[in-house]
Amino acid sequence: MHTPIPPQVSPPPTRFRWAWWLLAWSSLLLGVIGLFLPVMPTTVFILIAAFAASRGSEKLHRALMEHRHFGPVIRDWQTHGAVPRRAKWLASWTMLASAVFTVGVMLAFAGHHWWMSAIPVLCMSAVVIWLWQRPEPPQDG
Repeated sequence: MHTPIPPQVSPPPTRFRWAWWLLAWSSLLLGVIGLFLPVMPTTVFILIAAFAASRGSEKLHRALMEHRHFGPVIRDWQTHGAVPRRAKWLASWTMLASAVFTVGVMLAFAGHHWWMSAIPVLCMSAVVIWLWQRPEPPQDG
C-alpha cells in the first residue's frame, strides 16, 4: 500500500531558497557516494536532502518522495520518526566495521594516542544506541 505524501512545508523567502537547494543537492550527492563507500552513511544524507528540498526545490522533493527505494524510508521518517529494522541492522554492521577499521588504523599510525580512535567509536556507539531506540514503521496490512 502506498503511503500518502505528507503536506509540504511552506517554502522560505526566495532569498534563502538557493541555500536550501544547494544543501539538498549536496546532501543527495553525499548520499549517493555513501552507496559505494561503506564508511559514508546514505540514509542520513537522503533524509537531509529531502528536508532541504522541501524548502528549496519542489521538483527534487517530489522526485525523492516518489523514489522507489528512498521514498518509503523518507515518508516513514517524516510521518513516524521510524527506521526500518533492515536499515538499523545495515547501519549497525557498517558502523561496527568502520569502528574496527578506525581502531586498527589508529593503532597502526597513532600508536599511543588511543583516544583518537576512542572518540569516533564512542560517537558511532551513541548513534547505534539512538538508532535502535527509534520505532519501526507500522506494517501495512
